[in-house]
Amino acid sequence: MGRILSIDYGKRRTGLAVTDPSRIIANGLCTIETPQLTKFLADYFQRETVDMVIIGMPTQPNGAPSENAQRVLSFVRQFKNQFPQIPITEYDERFTSVLAHQTMLQSGISRMARRDKALVDEISATIILQSYMESRQYKQQIP
Repeated sequence: MGRILSIDYGKRRTGLAVTDPSRIIANGLCTIETPQLTKFLADYFQRETVDMVIIGMPTQPNGAPSENAQRVLSFVRQFKNQFPQIPITEYDERFTSVLAHQTMLQSGISRMARRDKALVDEISATIILQSYMESRQYKQQIP
């Protein structure tokens, strides 16, 4: 069984998270400068078996696409062309940055570390992936 990788795509930086091979736990992988993302993914896919990619779809609180949605959709098209063997699924990422900041506060991370936007992006990708995995478990439990 391959891993599931999640992407919190941003204009400058992109946070990445990945499951363990058994798909039990979501862990932050890294934050990468967005222009290097495709090369990073190509290298990662050669080293690791990834069966699926989840990408956070930015939406406003009312459900309308946010200003970053077009960039994400453009990346999704590019991803499908470059990696057609790996399915990519869009997943609502509303409030993940807020949740990432709350997680950082609750974990006791220092004020200076909380200003690290790269860490926020990585935690956001982890939250997206964990939320996706929990939603799949919930759907499987419904009779």
